[in-house]
Amino acid sequence: MLYDNIDFSWKSFFDVEIQKEYFLKLISDVENEYETSVCFPPKDLIFNAFEKCKFNDLKVVIIGQDPYHGEGEANGLCFSVNDGIKIPPSLKNIFAEINSDFDSIFLPTNGNLERWAEQGILLLNASLTVRKDEANSHKHLKWNIFTDDLIDYISNNCENIVFLLWGSFAQKKGIKINREKHLVLECGHPSPLSANRGFWFGNKHFSQTNTYLKSIGKNQIDW
Repeated sequence: MLYDNIDFSWKSFFDVEIQKEYFLKLISDVENEYETSVCFPPKDLIFNAFEKCKFNDLKVVIIGQDPYHGEGEANGLCFSVNDGIKIPPSLKNIFAEINSDFDSIFLPTNGNLERWAEQGILLLNASLTVRKDEANSHKHLKWNIFTDDLIDYISNNCENIVFLLWGSFAQKKGIKINREKHLVLECGHPSPLSANRGFWFGNKHFSQTNTYLKSIGKNQIDW
């Protein structure tokens, strides 16, 4: 199955979802898309976010829209690209804000964010798949139900999670998060269009996240 590689710690969530009619149709439709079109990420990386980030280690959730749609880019983690791929503009702005936030000189050599996921950051796209060169082309599939259910599950079954909601799409996606149990930080999207209009830089989400994690006795993120 497409989700065979998920970490066992997510089993309780998946055990419920795989019994639902929408999920069975979703998996069938995704299989069909991959048979009839070129789609990303590779099939074995569709659920990569749930392999690299363990539910028991979860500290932060970042919500993106859908995977990169260029050849060889997407690796199943939002905002992340495979090793050797040019760092996309949004991710460049993310790294620039980290530099500014911590007053550091941070020069990453690649845009692979697996090291974030392994520290307990769920890098979640609202749609986990996309057709080649067609942004948001799988929005008609039922990924939105799956990811809405997931956000509800985390909100209801965890405490003290930091949700980073960048841009109006992510903010609408996270509207039902319990803000009495969790820290929700919102700002504009890191894309050049938004960032250059003053809606991204200076948000200090990364230091705020670490300050919060430290206050509740959790290890801070090495951004």
